[in-house]
Amino acid sequence: MGGRLFATEKAGGRALYKLHAVTVLAGICLVLWYRATHVPAAGAGRAAWVGMLAAELWFGFYWVITQSVRWCPIRRRTFKDRLAARSVLLADLHACMYGDRLPSVDIFVCTADPHSEPPSLVMATVLSLMAYNYPPEKLNVYLSDDGGSILTFYALWETSAFAKHWLPFCRRYNIEPRSPAAYFAGSDKPDDPRTLEEWSFVKDLYEGMTERIDSAVRSAKVPEEMKVNHKGFSEWNTGGTSKDHQPVVQILIDGKDKGALDSEGNVLPTLVYMAREKRPQYHHNFKAGAMNALIRVSSVISKSPIIMNVDCDMYSNNSDSITEALCFFLDEEMGHKIAFVQYPQNYNNMTKNNIYGNSLNAINQVELAGLDTWGGPLYIGTGCFHRRETLCGRSFNKDYKEDWDQGIKTQQPIDQTEEKAKSLATCTYENNTQWGSEIGLKYGCPVEDVITGLAIHCRGWKSVYNNPPRAAFVGVAPTTISQTILQQKRWSEGNLSIFLSKYCPFVFGHGKIRLPHQMGYCIYGLWAPNSLPTLYYVLIPSLGLLKGTPLFPEIMSPWITPFIYVSVVKNIYSLYEALTSGDTLRGWWNGQRMWLVKRITSYLYAVIDNIRKLLGLSKMGFVVSPKVGNEDESKRYEQEIMEFGTSSPEYVIIATIALLNLVCLVGGLGQILTSGQNMLWNGLLLQVVLCGLLVTINIPIYEAMFLRKDKGRIPFSVTLASVGFVMMALFVPIF
Repeated sequence: MGGRLFATEKAGGRALYKLHAVTVLAGICLVLWYRATHVPAAGAGRAAWVGMLAAELWFGFYWVITQSVRWCPIRRRTFKDRLAARSVLLADLHACMYGDRLPSVDIFVCTADPHSEPPSLVMATVLSLMAYNYPPEKLNVYLSDDGGSILTFYALWETSAFAKHWLPFCRRYNIEPRSPAAYFAGSDKPDDPRTLEEWSFVKDLYEGMTERIDSAVRSAKVPEEMKVNHKGFSEWNTGGTSKDHQPVVQILIDGKDKGALDSEGNVLPTLVYMAREKRPQYHHNFKAGAMNALIRVSSVISKSPIIMNVDCDMYSNNSDSITEALCFFLDEEMGHKIAFVQYPQNYNNMTKNNIYGNSLNAINQVELAGLDTWGGPLYIGTGCFHRRETLCGRSFNKDYKEDWDQGIKTQQPIDQTEEKAKSLATCTYENNTQWGSEIGLKYGCPVEDVITGLAIHCRGWKSVYNNPPRAAFVGVAPTTISQTILQQKRWSEGNLSIFLSKYCPFVFGHGKIRLPHQMGYCIYGLWAPNSLPTLYYVLIPSLGLLKGTPLFPEIMSPWITPFIYVSVVKNIYSLYEALTSGDTLRGWWNGQRMWLVKRITSYLYAVIDNIRKLLGLSKMGFVVSPKVGNEDESKRYEQEIMEFGTSSPEYVIIATIALLNLVCLVGGLGQILTSGQNMLWNGLLLQVVLCGLLVTINIPIYEAMFLRKDKGRIPFSVTLASVGFVMMALFVPIF
């Protein structure tokens, strides 16, 4: 009844793209053939030439891997009106409130540190999730606090009170977004006097709440007069630390309680605080452990058939996201095959020209859509709707029928429910069980979400990617280069560890998912190894230029054609992809710079750390990315000035590469000009171009080293160290 709930559309222009891809592949083959058949005689740069062959062989291989997601991407489009009609035979989606035929939804939010992740920011996310256009009695919001902080619990208690005013306000005016922080920061005062009065009242309530929360965080103490307002504060009477505390489960709003109403007498969503037990002698398995504890705790409070999880800084930007996700799960033709619906990760604090390359536009617009063709996108750990059954290890069966009415509907005494839930959040509960291996999110990897999604795909399920015109979730991107390097290191290190483990998509997925799907997963697993050939390519040709050693064909040789063609066409397509994904021309150029920075720092460190782990010299760790910065840093970020400021090994690498290429370009051109033009035409022209491009792209680095006077410049100690390393490199007998 009502037809399909979503449509699948193929991306246009594929014939032209495939022609482009075939010609680039032919060019790559010619480049490799030239390298293999024109190896110099021993001693005449032979080792450097063989290294260039190895680097280009890797680049060609990785380019082939990336084609899996660009060959035939698809787009999804949902029909929410048909879902409403199917549910209660009424057309008005919001007025009918869907009736009782739609499933309840458990929403998980994870936070770990009230100082790195300010509770006021987390609470804005929680409020946006409570305010979905969905029956509130079917919504259950859970906050996992891995820091076990009374400050976070206090913030959630304040939120439970403010929600009684915020949710009716959202419904009455149908506002977007429904994060109060984002809404009040981006909206103007309404013109209507009555509306203005209510707008001002709610805004004052929100600002008062955030001030009380921020004040408590600054003082690291909850006011004593506040602690009498809820029994849950007594959980902290026994003391404890962020790494050593008892399990805490507190139901702040019980949606089954007829007295839990907002200011207009409407039912409120269930709101639950959970801090799983932590003890120094037990490994807590980071975010995966928190998610698994949430799955168990929610099973005795609400047990909704759909679970959605989102990062604490990723607020809901589209109040219809649940409805859109259900269009996939409830589709009569394909819904029974779908394990999870993944939304993209978007940011609201990007600069116009994407100074640190953090927009993820190509991933969101191209790669995840391309993965959807072969069986579905990977699970990226946030903005994802899951079937509870698949997270709990169920394999796909074509005869399986989901019971969408499942859930806990009978009301138990809250104290009993909380005590039962606590027993499921202890350190020892998972001992001698399959949690973390066959049940729940998998353990043993910093990117537990990716291997969890891969395992779900390998059990026969599909996933779908939904990227609606209005972003479903919006968060905070790194605002300094150090934050960006840290984030990229964590992602690339985790993905490489998957590739090197039993979960390698080519091994674990063999015979279970299609080869292009395996290749799509490996795009991210092979991010880190790109560091080594990239380092080689930005060092050796430049040193060869300085020392007069040609590493490319002569300008008049026909063999120069494939080198130029592959380089030019690949970059033109990269620019086209960036522009059609929403970047600017300057944003693309900044992205190229950050592409280089990530490969020579984050990815290099990821390779080193994985080698150390394989040798047993280090263990897996997890670092929470900070969500706060100082005022000066924020100002420079808005002005798109790169932020350095401190001394670090990563900055030494960046500065050394930049300075070495500048020295090689100046020195190489000086030798060419003094010895005549023959030297330029004799195979050095492409090295001049490559070195010149590297110098041009590093102009902001030179400014930070030599010209800037602000606190975000590269420290003199870093510049001095880079000068020393450049001098050492110039005297190394490579050629």
